[in-house]
Amino acid sequence: MSDGKFLNVSNVFKAFGEGESRQEVLKGMDFSVAKGEFCVLLGPSGSGKSTLLNIIGGIDTADDGYISINGDKLRDMDEKALTQYRRKHLGYVFQLYNLIPNLTVKENIEVGAYLSDNPLNINELLKTLGLYEHRHKLPNQLSGGQQQRTSIGRAIVKNPDILLCDEPTGALDYNTSKEILKLIEDVNKKYGNTIIMVTHNEAIQHMADHTIKLRDGKVRKNIVNEQKISAEELEW
Repeated sequence: MSDGKFLNVSNVFKAFGEGESRQEVLKGMDFSVAKGEFCVLLGPSGSGKSTLLNIIGGIDTADDGYISINGDKLRDMDEKALTQYRRKHLGYVFQLYNLIPNLTVKENIEVGAYLSDNPLNINELLKTLGLYEHRHKLPNQLSGGQQQRTSIGRAIVKNPDILLCDEPTGALDYNTSKEILKLIEDVNKKYGNTIIMVTHNEAIQHMADHTIKLRDGKVRKNIVNEQKISAEELEW
């Protein structure tokens, strides 16, 4: 696109419920993210972060406004096109790992590869993830951090344009959280995926290229970070 913006969120509104129980969750969200950027959506619970992530991911739809990726508006896609969009362009990392319990680490990651026309080399990715020596283990034989690494591997093996991360360190202790953030940082540098991460952890914004601060369904601040620090230097 001519303005260099890869992901555009344009005046997006979303409400849930009817009548008196109707709740406005997104109230005219507006921002854009450049290709390859590491963007953090930062805000307290109830600020609309996860709802917005689900709309970007094509899991939910906006009531008004639109989201476009590389000029293609999601609202113009039928269900088949949306499914293709999710398969080809998106990787998801959740707070809960959602691994398949009876598949090994390598097999869980291969599930993601089957969804792609252009998957990454699995053995090389296992080494990047620090999981190569654990590749034949089942999820219940792994630590929380190793399980989250596996779920990141499953998302990234597709080589998606956008990696959506919903509180990816939410269930992890401090040191493991920093390891996972370092891994996401490495993935961003090595493969060039655009990363959108939802978090309420203020410290994480310091490692991002771009921070969108949300409150009560609106963008309160849109900050481009001129002086990033590495994940390893983060403290909270």
